[in-house]
Amino acid sequence: MATTTSDPLGVTRDGHVQTVSPRTVARVTGLLYLLVFVTAGFSEGYVRGTLVVPGDAAATAANIAASEWLFRLGFVSDLVAFSADAVIAVLLYVLLRPAGRTLALVAASLRLVAHPAIASINLLNQFVALQLLSGAAYLTAFDPEQLHALALLFLTAHRYGYLIGGVFFGFHLLALGYLLFRSDRFPGVLGLLIALAAVGYLTESFTFFLLPAYGSFASTLVVVTAVVGELVLALYLVLKGVRSPTATSEAA
Repeated sequence: MATTTSDPLGVTRDGHVQTVSPRTVARVTGLLYLLVFVTAGFSEGYVRGTLVVPGDAAATAANIAASEWLFRLGFVSDLVAFSADAVIAVLLYVLLRPAGRTLALVAASLRLVAHPAIASINLLNQFVALQLLSGAAYLTAFDPEQLHALALLFLTAHRYGYLIGGVFFGFHLLALGYLLFRSDRFPGVLGLLIALAAVGYLTESFTFFLLPAYGSFASTLVVVTAVVGELVLALYLVLKGVRSPTATSEAA
């Protein structure tokens, strides 16, 4: 007869159920979160931040042509980040469902929509820009200046696609922050920091769509709040995992 367990994961092997401790799940989640920080930060902050010159199609085209391998590496780096994020969404649901199963499912769904869905499809804009600058024979119907302008247009569309995904990610972080705050497995301050990161993401996305003149301020805000909130959460998951039963009971 099957027995119930409070452990988050059960792995069937030779007819037996082997449980994985919440602390192990938390540390795997934290390691994947750090991987997302490295890969997404590399592709967005370094690759596109170095190669894409806003408003200058010719300079952007020249940069990509001179560093095509780097541009492709940034594309693959994003794919790795979004794949890891899909796993993170599931593992966070496993860790936080005791604090609210329905809300934890909503949070996981929003994260899956934001990155593995919207952001992954949005990468097509980046890849199309590369194809426009590839020099393929079928592109001779366009002048070089037209190709450069189209490439920058697709890269700009990629930027706004990121912002659309940021709306879903911001609402995900709001739900995640609330779950962390009410969970007895994590200190409440983590929930508050993640809620601040949520405000940063939502502010950036809506500012670019409603008040684009203030976009640079909103981008700075999200960098600060996301780095503080999400990085602290990732490090806590890796170094601490979850609260021990003793610490949890003392806190209660």
